[in-house]
Amino acid sequence: MSINPDLQGRSYPAAEIYDVGREKIREFAKAVKATNPAHFDVEAAKALGHSDLVAPPTFAIIVAQRADAQLVEDPESGIDFSRVVHADQRFTHHRAIVAGDRLVAELHVDGVRAMGGGAMITTRSEISTEAGEKVATTTSSILVRGEGQ
Repeated sequence: MSINPDLQGRSYPAAEIYDVGREKIREFAKAVKATNPAHFDVEAAKALGHSDLVAPPTFAIIVAQRADAQLVEDPESGIDFSRVVHADQRFTHHRAIVAGDRLVAELHVDGVRAMGGGAMITTRSEISTEAGEKVATTTSSILVRGEGQ
């Protein structure tokens, strides 16, 4: 199956809520070797003006990938995940992600470009709190290799 060119312009609604917890922040910070005390110590985060532990900037990828899964799992997309190569990821933060946040992400397919037998797909996840406060925007590009590539 080839990539559906009609994906461009499609949006996927915010799905389940992602609860940002202190241990999730600490584990992610350790995994990416982030050393700022505000990722591990509540008092250090509060000293910087935050209400709780602050997630490293790339923590937003966890919420964004949950949104991306809707596209990959959409039978109309034509995406075979075994053929996906991650090409690019960008983050725009509207405010820091902190422990206690309840986040959702709406996914938008901004581009589908045929490349040989495959396609480059660009998506944008608008991450916000469940109350609608904008938190981050992530932009991702994936290359879906065609058969024989």
